[in-house]
Amino acid sequence: MLETGAFNVKDVLVEMKDISDSMLDLAYSAVLYSNPEIAKEVFKLEERMHSLLYKVRIAIMLGARNLEDAIEFSAILQMASAAEKISNAAGDLAKIAESVDITRYLDQEDFEEAVINVRIKQASVLKDKTLKELKLETETGMGVLAIKRGSKWIYSPDENERLRVDDLIITSGPTEGIPVFCKMATGKEYKEKAKEAAREEGKKRKRITEEIADLIADMKNISELMVGLSYSAVMFDSKEIAEEVKDLEDSMDRMKDELEILVMEAARGITKKSTFDELRGLLHVAISSEIISDAAYEIADVVLRDIQLHPVFSASIRESDEVILKLDVRNEEIFGKTLKELSIETRTGMFILAIRRKDGKWVYNPGGNTEIKKGDLLIMRGPKEGEEKIKEIVSAQK
Repeated sequence: MLETGAFNVKDVLVEMKDISDSMLDLAYSAVLYSNPEIAKEVFKLEERMHSLLYKVRIAIMLGARNLEDAIEFSAILQMASAAEKISNAAGDLAKIAESVDITRYLDQEDFEEAVINVRIKQASVLKDKTLKELKLETETGMGVLAIKRGSKWIYSPDENERLRVDDLIITSGPTEGIPVFCKMATGKEYKEKAKEAAREEGKKRKRITEEIADLIADMKNISELMVGLSYSAVMFDSKEIAEEVKDLEDSMDRMKDELEILVMEAARGITKKSTFDELRGLLHVAISSEIISDAAYEIADVVLRDIQLHPVFSASIRESDEVILKLDVRNEEIFGKTLKELSIETRTGMFILAIRRKDGKWVYNPGGNTEIKKGDLLIMRGPKEGEEKIKEIVSAQK
């Protein structure tokens, strides 16, 4: 194991990956709820990332004994730097929440992973139980990002944190998991916003504003997908997945250009400063999402350039809070069923990044109507606790 003084690089890389993942979720939460308090936590994590990258750089300089070591360590440094870039982009996203409210331009229904806040009621089945006991990610697909208890915030709560009545819980996960989670938290059936009111609001919105909202959602979804795919490419040494990351990065560049044009069109004839500030905030969201995609490509680039990776990096991915799995589908009972029918995300917390068909073709970011077929191989990311459940579903392993 590569060690330096009081720390080893594997532990530092594990923390860097976990922090960058948490920062992205928290940063988007801050923007979606225009919440400066959450933004402040993102800034603290960003400072922590700077110090972790500093440690990695020291370890790399002290650990290289020959050219072969230097090549392997350079790949680790490249990926650690990419993780820090993701955290910096998350920090930039969080700054938007401190300065301007852009929530009216965002449509959460377009996001593949929803972010919601719910208050724990007296009738809740969650009250007085620890997160470890509840296993929310593997029961509903929803992960707890933060808890607000009175005026105090608890970020990235550990498994022994006990939920209390009146706690405000911020969670993220598949939209399908929202009704179940909300009912568990409140004791009441989940009610969506009135459809008619949503339609009336939609009529008021201009075409350009709708296109901006769609693009913002697409850029968020794709940037998060790219991060998962890039780590998968490295973990499984897959040039095919790495090439997809490269293609998606090109798409993100085009989307950012398109969004800039739409924002300039929307700004035409506007004299109200607050509206200009909102549009500027939207540009910052696009820029940050594009930076995240660039960082993801930097990670995948290690595979494309055939750089031999030090084992410490694969070990760090395996030991992080979110695992990356590759599983063959062997359970005949699920052949022909759609992902929506199987409810894999809500049942296990695992998000399917890609499916490789028997003929070698890949399906990236598969939708709910995608069918599972004989000979499929699934690439997934999610909580460690979901690993056994997903194996039971797709491979009939117990």
